[in-house]
Amino acid sequence: MTSDDDPFHDCKLDPEAILGTHTFEDVLFTDETETPVNVLTGETPAYSQATVEEATEFAASIDTETPQIALLASVESQVETQSKPYTAAAFFHFKATGSLERHRAYHAAYEADAFTVDFEADYASGDLTITVERADES
Repeated sequence: MTSDDDPFHDCKLDPEAILGTHTFEDVLFTDETETPVNVLTGETPAYSQATVEEATEFAASIDTETPQIALLASVESQVETQSKPYTAAAFFHFKATGSLERHRAYHAAYEADAFTVDFEADYASGDLTITVERADES
């Protein structure tokens, strides 16, 4: 197999590292996502007020072939950029999967015909579950 045929040719992880079902806990935006509070007023700024419905609609509206999820944004980034408490990213984004190596491996599997990749975004718990199987086994 040439490197052009191998979707994992530039990945540090091989497919075995991501096969099966993996759950990444507390990575999605939820109604419990921490938001900044103005110390003078005790109120959350308007720009940091959002609902899960708003966040998921925003993620779904991103014009890309790769499904997007609503990740939580840190309080620091909310304050620095005066932005919402969520951001949209590909479901295999390194902020969700915990490493750039996993991000690249999930991306390679998602793009390859040899694998089926499914995910479930549970916005109630904040957990993301990704399942990867070889296409000939599914």
